[in-house]
Amino acid sequence: MTTKYDSIIFDMDGTLWDAVDSYCKIWDKTFEQMGYSQTVSREELLKCMGMPINEIFQQVVKVDVDSAAYLELLDKNEQEMMPVLGGKLYPGVAEGIKFLSPHYKLFMVSNCGADGLKNFLSFTKLEPYFCDTLTYGETLLSKSDNIKEIIKRHNLKNAIYVGDTQGDCNAAHNAGVDMIFAKYGFGECEDAEYTIESFPRLLDLLYKQLYV
Repeated sequence: MTTKYDSIIFDMDGTLWDAVDSYCKIWDKTFEQMGYSQTVSREELLKCMGMPINEIFQQVVKVDVDSAAYLELLDKNEQEMMPVLGGKLYPGVAEGIKFLSPHYKLFMVSNCGADGLKNFLSFTKLEPYFCDTLTYGETLLSKSDNIKEIIKRHNLKNAIYVGDTQGDCNAAHNAGVDMIFAKYGFGECEDAEYTIESFPRLLDLLYKQLYV
């Protein structure tokens, strides 16, 4: 890695943790509360990881239900359930974030709901290490626009994005930043500048930047 970066912007799902099983429980409870017998499988949600919530709804919901009412209740259930259910951090994430924080400004940008990143930081106790976060649920903007907003808000000169899907890579490139593909996550990617097989490999990739 020869480019000198001043900040790292992370995706959440498939990059820092796996919370898909918890999401399934939240979707299933919402269906039950609205009187429908449909359930959502892990495999169904995995195919949708990285999409905005309204697109996930279109992909997985098979019953005739009012989307606005369902998504409102889903959001309420997520606010109540995710701080308890949480997800599983990938190996090395907690230690790696703590190591990177003194050397880089750390951020998160995700297509999750308004409270998704707040829930993540609260559950994992990683909030002190991040400067700012932004979600689709807060702005209703594309991921690339939210990346641009973080860059503008904090006057970042050379950020890099870490994500696990081609959509993440497209968003990063549309925002004018390089991409590190987390191959251990949920998706595929063809044109990222860098690829890591595990989270500790991110530290290896950035090591020379810190000590030259």
